[in-house]
Amino acid sequence: MNRGNYLTDKNKSDLIDFAQNLVRIKSYSSQEEQVINLVKQKMLSLGFDEVRTDNMGNVLGRIGNGTKTIMFDSHVDTVEVNDEDKWAIPPFSGQIMNERLQGRGSVDMKSSVAASIFAGALASKKGLLDGKTVFVSCTVNEEDCDGENLKHLFQEFDIRPDYMIICEPSNNNITLGHNGKAQIIIKSMGISAHGAEPEKGVNAIYEMAEIIQKVENLNKSLPTINGKKGTLVLSQISSVSASLNAVPSQCEIYLDRRIVPGETEADIRQEMDELTRGKNAIWEIGTLSRKSWTGKNIHYEPFHPAWKIDDDHELTLACIRAYEKNFGTAPSKFDFWNFSTNAVTPISLEIPTIGFGPGDYKMAHMRDESCPINQITEASSFYIHLITEI
Repeated sequence: MNRGNYLTDKNKSDLIDFAQNLVRIKSYSSQEEQVINLVKQKMLSLGFDEVRTDNMGNVLGRIGNGTKTIMFDSHVDTVEVNDEDKWAIPPFSGQIMNERLQGRGSVDMKSSVAASIFAGALASKKGLLDGKTVFVSCTVNEEDCDGENLKHLFQEFDIRPDYMIICEPSNNNITLGHNGKAQIIIKSMGISAHGAEPEKGVNAIYEMAEIIQKVENLNKSLPTINGKKGTLVLSQISSVSASLNAVPSQCEIYLDRRIVPGETEADIRQEMDELTRGKNAIWEIGTLSRKSWTGKNIHYEPFHPAWKIDDDHELTLACIRAYEKNFGTAPSKFDFWNFSTNAVTPISLEIPTIGFGPGDYKMAHMRDESCPINQITEASSFYIHLITEI
């Protein structure tokens, strides 16, 4: 077994060059048009059989015509850079320094975009797609609305892959799942009154104060399940009043609840019911509204359970075999993401799903983001091995 044996030096050079070009394009959420066009051009130039864009702006490349379908997904949007002058290397330079691709999106997750596109093309050129079809999706608006992109793409193009690989950064470790999340709004109601006569009103902020204390206590008391512990964070607070001289009539808080395997949607709903019990308050899912670069309205309900594939699932075992052939050794560990990803959509459809991608996810969204270039080429080679093993 030769390490990275599916990529020649020329393949590696072309792959890294493409990853650099991706990083050089600023592609904040809802501003991905330019990078999407580059992705489409690259897929076509590498020989993909079909390249389509849905009306949300996601790209789907297909190569091969077999009955067994394998899909690799990476998102092309990034979080914004608001401190560009503080980066050691300009965040959109795409420079290589110390054998690392530098810049915003190098980890999250343009290196995976490049690796998966090249993997599909090379697998085809090497005659490894007998009986198989490989889809490569490059999706938009993931940072705010994970999973909505794939939900739309699956519906518009009427596809349902047999296997799904989420290419989020994992330091090239096989990743068996991720935490779920629930983003919740709690609103407390009061009665407006003049600030000079507060006794005539009911202060909605005071009504919320006890709930806030309960939020903090609940976070501390969440159970540890199989070594994993959920979290609850109050991330935003606001109030409504007739003026600065009036008793607030409404107060609103936004909660971020991260869910571990073993916790259910019913558990979270019970927690929220308990937080608001006895108070003049209601809770609801914190639905987000966004608009994609194509102008499509997106409505996202962030309430997703955790996910973990079985250690002995056929997809897990295929990944282990691919890892052994690619790296010349068995995997020393498996990973589990503490954040949510586009996997929420295939999981909801009961599509076998697993994760693997280059870069350290702890560097995502951080200043001086960078990804080792050897991990990019090794990830691409791993994806090819996985195609052969499924």
